[in-house]
Amino acid sequence: MPIDKKFVDQFVKVTSNAALAASYLVGKKDKIAADKAAVDSMRSDLNDLNMIGEIVIGEGELDEAPMLYIGEKLGKNNGPLFDIAVDPLEGTNFAANNLPGALSVIAIAEKNKLFKAPETYMEKISTKANEKKVVDLDYSIKKNIFNLSEFLNKKPENITACIMDRPRHNEIIKDLKELKVKIKLITDGDISGALLVTDNKYGVDIFLGIGGGPEGVLAATALDAFGCSFQGRFLFETDEDKKRAIEMDIKDFSKKYEINEIISGDSIFCATGITSGDLVSGIKIKGDEFFSETLVTHKYADLKKVIKLKQKI
Repeated sequence: MPIDKKFVDQFVKVTSNAALAASYLVGKKDKIAADKAAVDSMRSDLNDLNMIGEIVIGEGELDEAPMLYIGEKLGKNNGPLFDIAVDPLEGTNFAANNLPGALSVIAIAEKNKLFKAPETYMEKISTKANEKKVVDLDYSIKKNIFNLSEFLNKKPENITACIMDRPRHNEIIKDLKELKVKIKLITDGDISGALLVTDNKYGVDIFLGIGGGPEGVLAATALDAFGCSFQGRFLFETDEDKKRAIEMDIKDFSKKYEINEIISGDSIFCATGITSGDLVSGIKIKGDEFFSETLVTHKYADLKKVIKLKQKI
């Protein structure tokens, strides 16, 4: 059943207020305080909505996070049932150090239509090419680039790949260099990196590498609305990781998840800028008003746009 359009404005205000709360701590070198400010604001606003919501991706397990923990029930206990995934402050280092790209992010889906991702790493790949067998986690870097090059009618040297600048990606980066692919390295911002494939204006053709599993699910929600492709495969490195996966009903530890297995049905995604980045501008305060920009998708309403808001503080 489609999600009522009225919730778009409501969730945009949720992420905008969380972004504002975190913005007061931008550049203060305290990522924990900035994250807490965003969490507090987001939780308070979500509890004011007429919905029956449950956090399926949040700040961690109950023993790790006192608020927005996995399984927490939110809302006024009336209205539609939602699964909710949150990252109140994506890019905590960006916010703490006043660097571009900090976001406040939320995704909402119909009940039982959003994958409950464990807190572990995920191998992932996203592109604007949504046809099967163009890119695939099981293909080599060379095959993925050559296939994408053919699909986009570009030479490999004109393909741009976005990847996080991490030692674990050294081999991938080496392969990309050998293929003369243009490389966009990002230091953080797993969600925004994956979303750079959604529009030609960002100049990114493929996002790949290993990042957070929960961030992969959040990104997949928006990518689904844009009609882009996404694949993810969890990496369970410890017995504790596997135990949590089993508790989430994950039986095949090497399974490759397609986008329709991660998100199905209707969804709303909101990412509000805290500091200005590729996707959206950050919070600007003038007098007793603040201005925000939010990348919003609403799948069934075919909404994909940046919403600019002016609100009283």
